[in-house]
Amino acid sequence: MGGVRRRPVWSRDFGLFFVARAVARLGDTMLPVALAAGLLQHGYGAGAVGLAMASTAAAFAGLVVFGGVIADRFSTRKLMIGADLVRLGTQALAAVLFYSGHVVLWEICVIGFANGVAGAVFQPGVASTVPRLAADIQGANGAIRIAESAAQLAGPAVAGLLVGFASPGGVFAAHAATYAVSALCLLLLRLPATAPGAGGAGHGTCTAGTFRADLVEGWREFRARQWLWGVIAVWCLYMIAVWGPTVPLVATEVVQQHGPRAYGLVNSALGAGTVVGGFLALRLRPRRMLRAGAFALFAFVWFPAAVGAGLGVGAMAAGAAVAGAGMSFWGVMWATSVQTQVPPDVLNRLHAYDVAGSLAMMPVGQALAGPAASALGADHVLLTSAAISLVIPVALLAVPAIRGLVRADAVRVDAVGAARVAGAGGTEGSGAGRRPASASLAAPAPSGRRGRRPAPSGGGPAAEEAGDPLP
Repeated sequence: MGGVRRRPVWSRDFGLFFVARAVARLGDTMLPVALAAGLLQHGYGAGAVGLAMASTAAAFAGLVVFGGVIADRFSTRKLMIGADLVRLGTQALAAVLFYSGHVVLWEICVIGFANGVAGAVFQPGVASTVPRLAADIQGANGAIRIAESAAQLAGPAVAGLLVGFASPGGVFAAHAATYAVSALCLLLLRLPATAPGAGGAGHGTCTAGTFRADLVEGWREFRARQWLWGVIAVWCLYMIAVWGPTVPLVATEVVQQHGPRAYGLVNSALGAGTVVGGFLALRLRPRRMLRAGAFALFAFVWFPAAVGAGLGVGAMAAGAAVAGAGMSFWGVMWATSVQTQVPPDVLNRLHAYDVAGSLAMMPVGQALAGPAASALGADHVLLTSAAISLVIPVALLAVPAIRGLVRADAVRVDAVGAARVAGAGGTEGSGAGRRPASASLAAPAPSGRRGRRPAPSGGGPAAEEAGDPLP
């Protein structure tokens, strides 16, 4: 990564970042329980829960691309600290509203929207922070995923207890405290200097012209990678038809039929499954990461299917655990692919396009969950989501650029091996017309862009579009 000092996974600074992500995730996994229980207590239904969740998701998905441009211009650490402080204030306000009993849906949606804006500023910096803190990027992503999963395991159970023995306001107060801890950890964090031209270097100023140019460049780089936009296109279907309706409908169905403690148990099982998936991602190093991750996604069907079929709490928890393992493994494979296949000078922006595209349809799915449940029944909507969840990995595997993308470090090992063979033998073979192996490695890949270096990352159709990988 140029002049950036390489670090092992574990260090003081990575430990601080690790704690910040784990604690913030703990609060985030408590929020659905608080929203579902709190709004239901005040006479609202599944549609209101979906709208409250959609207000955050819509602001986040709509503005995260601009957050990516800002992250490539200013200090990512300062932006993340500021976003945490904003969410500390909004969640403290929500706690006051629920404690006082003055709960109006539009006010909760406004608070959710403000949280989404803060999240849009925070999230792009996460992608570029991980490679700056650890040389083993997959190991770092796996460790963070395990921490976040452990938080998801504990968060809903804690939220269920707080709701049962106190009130939803207590959950919002605890959520606000997690953002305070995250901001403190990031304040103590010392990020190594970035290489010249790398994202998040803090260019200082951002005029309308440079902002627009950065936005256009990010879009051009995004479009140049078929494996990247191919996954996002499939993920739009996943969000609108699977994840979007599953989250609010599972919350309301389980809370209404079995109580908030049962929903905490089911969501904790989902967290336990994601811990297992994170450990698998630490141990398994597939050559084609996205293909392996796509196969893991077949496991998600058990989550909406178990709830939609009206099975018992134990069966729903088991389905959630299996689904969590598959989703977690996919998440590590995907995050590592983005962070290693994309050059650092555009990583924040491409990660922002990735996040925006991934989440663009989630608020639509969440907002439609209530009306669809009223018209068809929540169980039928969940069973339909389960069926569509089986289509998603099939669609991913059907795209050659996705299933054929080879991990960046494997490509470098292959290139070094080929260069050594070339150095020993001189050419790839005997006879006229054979090129030297070194010439084969250096041949430019048709990227469709002028002035950029050829892409050394390879793997089938994606080799021409993956750009310069991070080491």
